[in-house]
Amino acid sequence: MISKRCFLKSVAVAVAGLALPVFRPAASALASAAYPSHPVRWVVPYTAGGATDVLSRLICQRLSDRLGESFVVENKPGAGSNIGTQAVIAAPPDGYTLLLTSTANAINASFDPSLPFDFAKGIAPVAGVARIPLVLVVNNDLPAKNVAEFIAYAKANPGKLSIASSGIGTSLHLSGELFKALAGVQFTHVPYRGSAPGLTDVMSGQIQGMFDNVTSSFELVRAGKLRALGVTTRERSNILPDVPPIADTLAGYETSSFYGVGAPHETPREIVDLLNKEINAALVDPAIRQRIDELGAIPITGNASEFGAMLATETERWRKVVELSGVRKE
Repeated sequence: MISKRCFLKSVAVAVAGLALPVFRPAASALASAAYPSHPVRWVVPYTAGGATDVLSRLICQRLSDRLGESFVVENKPGAGSNIGTQAVIAAPPDGYTLLLTSTANAINASFDPSLPFDFAKGIAPVAGVARIPLVLVVNNDLPAKNVAEFIAYAKANPGKLSIASSGIGTSLHLSGELFKALAGVQFTHVPYRGSAPGLTDVMSGQIQGMFDNVTSSFELVRAGKLRALGVTTRERSNILPDVPPIADTLAGYETSSFYGVGAPHETPREIVDLLNKEINAALVDPAIRQRIDELGAIPITGNASEFGAMLATETERWRKVVELSGVRKE
């Protein structure tokens, strides 16, 4: 027979066991409450240097200061941003691996049919960071002084214009392809390994023009080494205020480069919302805002859902440009 003491002990254990699920917090809630408890990787899928690094390090320093753990920039370049993107998609969805998302992600969704991942399903949108206009720059010896004259010159000299880009399938390349389609002109596309060598050849006259981010070309324009004909956004750039939008001449034309933050799919909502709140706060910090303005960038604020909607819109926009250009990765 079971003694009274043993019986009561058995009942107490059973009741405690039944009660545990009621009071045990969900694992994700526990993780979110302690977040961050160790350093966070911020993957930049490009080489070090340039606007991507500047923007990332500005935000990471702010997050480190505010949240008490290091947010460490990790450059992981290759395959048009796809290597870094895939690494983040494959990471645990715990908030400790983040991705600097960009225009490349929106373009590659339709440009590269061989992608081993689905960006829209693999990455949870966290927050926007900034949008950067592009600018059409030309060699100073080219007779065209504005967009209308550039179009007229291209039509009068078919096959004589060469336009550089930072690589096939980039926003710089496809901005040129969209221009060709809407203006009804032809020019030869010359891809380079990055923006700098392309700009060098435009200045020397080996190449006649280039669509480039204002961040990397505005100083050359200000120094008189290149002539700027038009910016690709509908609004003028704050660092090139005298350069009109291309859309003023070419109706319907609009492109830009954008950057934001993503995390692996199924990252806890509490972590996403915390990061979104802190990133938005960083973007209105006067010191950070001044640095963003100096880059010619425009902050992108809003909640995670709004950034997700923007990603969807940009992906569709670039899908149409890819279709219009007829250019796809082989």
